[in-house]
Amino acid sequence: MSELRVGLIGLGMMGRHHARVIREVEGLNLVAVADATGDPHGVAGDLPVLSSVEQLIDIGIDMAVCAVPTGMHEEIGLMLAEAEVPTLIEKPIAHSVEAGDRLVKAFAAKGIVGAVGHIERYNPALQSLRDRMAAGELGEIYQIATRRQGPFPARIADVGVVKDLATHDIDLTAWLAQSEYATVAAQTTTRSGRPHEDMVAATGRLANGIITNHLVNWLSPMKERVTVVTGEKGAFVADTLTADLTFHANGVVRSEWDSVANFRGVSEGDMTRFAIQKREPLRVEHEKFRDAVLGVGNDVVTLQEGLNTLRVAEELLRSATTEVTE
Repeated sequence: MSELRVGLIGLGMMGRHHARVIREVEGLNLVAVADATGDPHGVAGDLPVLSSVEQLIDIGIDMAVCAVPTGMHEEIGLMLAEAEVPTLIEKPIAHSVEAGDRLVKAFAAKGIVGAVGHIERYNPALQSLRDRMAAGELGEIYQIATRRQGPFPARIADVGVVKDLATHDIDLTAWLAQSEYATVAAQTTTRSGRPHEDMVAATGRLANGIITNHLVNWLSPMKERVTVVTGEKGAFVADTLTADLTFHANGVVRSEWDSVANFRGVSEGDMTRFAIQKREPLRVEHEKFRDAVLGVGNDVVTLQEGLNTLRVAEELLRSATTEVTE
């Protein structure tokens, strides 16, 4: 396999993980890192810490990873696109739909690969779940519900919980169902004293009729990352913290009670916990992006998909600020 020269910009909490994984993945060679604020986690190793994306580009790189704060995604991404450097941009794609649209157009105009780091797609539990859904193991799908809760992460400063966390759930839901959102509505609140929302309760419906529900916050003392898909044959529960996938089958109970005999409900059946291979999602994400850059695969979250997710997130925020009048 030919080796790709990789440049990383942004050496914060996510940047340090990207640096580690780039060094581990076959076919990738981390040759340059950049961050105007320095290297707080000491990930550069023997590499000099450059201060700008221009210096990163001048080193000569085959692909880049952009892990800077969300508000800088557009500026950095546009420069990398202009230099014709395939780039993996951390999620969300940008701070606004307009900025995201400019990124999509810039990479398309140059004909180079761009992707967004919606890492949950590469979680083993969700990968297995999507395959099982596509194979019809649930029959007709009724609902996809997610819970993503936990304490506030100090790494976030420039966006709220909707764009930072709920974008995971928006993307993985549309990906699992293979259908985009048709309608959404939400309620948000701000309790931590920061300027951005830190809790959201969202509902929606996909174009294929599946209803959705997302509970996301930075205000919970326990960390939870759960996706529940309910269909005519039962329910799948994916825990992406442990990468566990379980199936709760509908039971069959005959009723002799006339008043409820005609009610079509379900009862508790068997539960199965699947044994699945558990590979680190970030490593898989880098392998898929490497393959896309080499032209031997296309299993990445495209910039257009990232833009679609951001558009839904902004619609959630708009919905939350719409007053209901009688």
